[in-house]
Amino acid sequence: MQIREIMSKDVHLVDQSTTIRDCARQMRDDDVGALPVGDNDRLIGMVTDRDIAVRGVAEAKSLDSTVREVMSEGILTCTEDDDIEDAARHMAEHKVRRIPVLDSDKRLCGMLSVADLAKAGIKGAEFQAYREIAQPTGSPRQM
Repeated sequence: MQIREIMSKDVHLVDQSTTIRDCARQMRDDDVGALPVGDNDRLIGMVTDRDIAVRGVAEAKSLDSTVREVMSEGILTCTEDDDIEDAARHMAEHKVRRIPVLDSDKRLCGMLSVADLAKAGIKGAEFQAYREIAQPTGSPRQM
């Protein structure tokens, strides 16, 4: 099965100059935890609710700081023709819950999430992806 069959297609790039306040509002309004970031019509990164919390709020950045200042670069992507099982393995290896999907012209055409895998009934893949993503990275904190 190909990613195009289960990916979410209603995604839009947020401009890198968008404020983190506006980005957080868009996440709230769209009920999403991540937005792809673009420069013109090209994907350059992702901003997650965690990026805003860790790189924005925790670092005392202004709410008027730009998405560019807090976004993640060098993100994992896939193409709409890729196999779902392969994408699930990559998601698990890299511990990501969602990845942007690019078309043959390298333009954003969707997002694939672990939830999409689950909705499609991909039993082995989504179980493995959830299990791998849920594994802690680094040593446990001492209380």
